[in-house]
Amino acid sequence: MPEHADRDAVTPAPVLELRGIRAGYGRIQVLHGIDLVVSRGTVVGLLGPNGAGKSTTLGVIGGQIRTTAGSVSMAGRDVTGAAPDSLARAGVCTIPEGRGIFPNLTVTENILMFTHRGVRASQTEAIAFERFPVLRERRGLLAGHLSGGEQQMLALARALATEPALLLLDELSMGLAPKIVEQLYEQVKGITATGTAILLVEQFAGFVLGVADEVAIMVNGQIRDAGRPEEMVGHLSGAYLGATTTGDPV
Repeated sequence: MPEHADRDAVTPAPVLELRGIRAGYGRIQVLHGIDLVVSRGTVVGLLGPNGAGKSTTLGVIGGQIRTTAGSVSMAGRDVTGAAPDSLARAGVCTIPEGRGIFPNLTVTENILMFTHRGVRASQTEAIAFERFPVLRERRGLLAGHLSGGEQQMLALARALATEPALLLLDELSMGLAPKIVEQLYEQVKGITATGTAILLVEQFAGFVLGVADEVAIMVNGQIRDAGRPEEMVGHLSGAYLGATTTGDPV
């Protein structure tokens, strides 16, 4: 290999980089200097007790919550303060707590609502139904008539129709049986094979440790620890049991 090869190699910028993020709601400061990096094709789990600031962090990334300090970058480009629609066009897709599907539309209609990047409808359906075969059987059913697990599958399938660079998952496990949650997280890990980066927020750490490449533990609006899942196991109980929740929004 030529000696100059290493000098010529360029390390790709992270899909997402947060530096010194401070944000909140009115006079209530929730985030106190958040640093976080999510690279292409990786899963980062953001864990912590209620009130830690996890969902607020997702709100900042998705453009719903303005920062008071710090920067947000995507693929090396500063997007601090960008509007949600601009961030969506840049490849940010959020599955919010509660799924956010359209209950009065069919499964197929929900999926096709998000085909705005020039991908043929037939191709989008094929990808969704290959990953979630049960949705093919329910394709003509109103989404509101699906089980909770099927609705979450639909939310994932719909998000993947946008071919996101960054997928934000907020409490994927909420209201679902553990067996269903395990199946969903198996799918989450598979999604990264296409290069999509995933940042997922969970209160229940056990579901995340088996799929995350890195885990960040958040307490009282700050990242207390971060590292490989196996390195973070010993830190989790202290983070959850030692946290003082103040009732601030999460």
